[in-house]
Amino acid sequence: MALQRSRRSRVLRRSRMLVGTSRHWRARLVFWFGAIAIGVISAGFAKVADLAQEVFGQVTSGGGWHSYIPLLLTPACFVLLAVLTDRQFQGAQGSGIPQVIAARHLHTDPDRGSFLTLKVVVGKIVMTCVALACGASIGREGPTVQVGAALMLQAAKLGRMVHARGLILAGSAAGIAAAFNTPLAGIVFAIEEMSRSYNARTNGIVLSTVIIAGIASLGLVGNYTYFGVTHATAAFPGDWPLVITCGVVGGAFGASFSAGVLVITRRIRRWRVTVPLWRVVAVAGAAGLLVAVIGVATGGSTFGTGYAQARGAVEGSHLPVTFFLAKFVATLASTLSGIPGGLFAPSLAVGAGLGSTLGLVFGSSASLAAVLGMAGYFAGVVQAPMTAFVIIVEMTGNHDNVVPVMAASMIGYGVARVLAPEPLYHALSRLFVADALRKRRAAQAPAAPVAATPAVS
Repeated sequence: MALQRSRRSRVLRRSRMLVGTSRHWRARLVFWFGAIAIGVISAGFAKVADLAQEVFGQVTSGGGWHSYIPLLLTPACFVLLAVLTDRQFQGAQGSGIPQVIAARHLHTDPDRGSFLTLKVVVGKIVMTCVALACGASIGREGPTVQVGAALMLQAAKLGRMVHARGLILAGSAAGIAAAFNTPLAGIVFAIEEMSRSYNARTNGIVLSTVIIAGIASLGLVGNYTYFGVTHATAAFPGDWPLVITCGVVGGAFGASFSAGVLVITRRIRRWRVTVPLWRVVAVAGAAGLLVAVIGVATGGSTFGTGYAQARGAVEGSHLPVTFFLAKFVATLASTLSGIPGGLFAPSLAVGAGLGSTLGLVFGSSASLAAVLGMAGYFAGVVQAPMTAFVIIVEMTGNHDNVVPVMAASMIGYGVARVLAPEPLYHALSRLFVADALRKRRAAQAPAAPVAATPAVS
């Protein structure tokens, strides 16, 4: 009898461990709710961003004086958004990925809070959509990473869950997966770019979050390939000169973009210290005017994410020879302006344009050249080659091109590492970490004693 009672108690203990306590279930439910929220909000964000681009296209189409509206609209919106970001939504500027990386390196909630709050989520979504409605050369994918990380962190606080760094990572991965409908790329991005390491427990959280967020997103928008489908494949050895060239040239241009952003950003930050507001306006206005002039000169092809141009190239249409240069400069100006907006979609559009131009030189398939150009350039910008080739293979639905796309990505990454050893997102994240630490020291500094005023007799 004693032996039976002992066995029964062991079985009960094991069942309780499997089922969990009420506290464990509350944490799980909050976690699942956060993952579903990421999928739903990401899908809604994508829809609103597409509508914003359509609105801009309708306002500026029709020929005549309508095509010159951006010369006033775009700089004015850039100024408004930059001032709002600087004064009301600090931490919402730019892509959002550097802020998430910075939050993972900060150890206290007040430090993280400046980058991953619900206020930042709302500001990021609204201002990114407004920027797209004004013609900015930005994407929504980077902002979706910050939104996903912030939502998961807020859900973790509600459920009193620990492992904040792992949950931030999980939210980031779910954001990428839901934005592009690329679950594998979300997981690879989290491991390669966001954490730069593998941890079994953390990546289990990442995997489950990506699955739940992906199911929620698929339930709303269905299954799709982001850039359509291409069946072009690289033949050996005939197409391999194009593969190598796309990797080398794409990596060089990607490194140039990354280095340009870092150098100019640091100079702008030093220049803005003395007269912050006036110089915020000056930088944003100049960047907006440059984006508008390039957009008008190219017939509007460089406005927005560049999704339509990249998809057309992937599906077999050659882009204008100079498109990639114009889109490169427009994206650089938009990134430096201080407004919210990401780099993923514009960078893929630049890469598609570069590949299309190289395809004309080599007499190759426009579709194949665009895909290889995207791989080489994108890997050069973000210096994350695994993410580059996985995201491009998933977005184009062509698994026959895995080896050529992988080769172009690795070559682009190698060239970029030689020309610009500092990875873009991680270098920018250090600026945000420095800002957070500076604010903490300022808040902890003792107030200066006030001199006593002599009494008047």
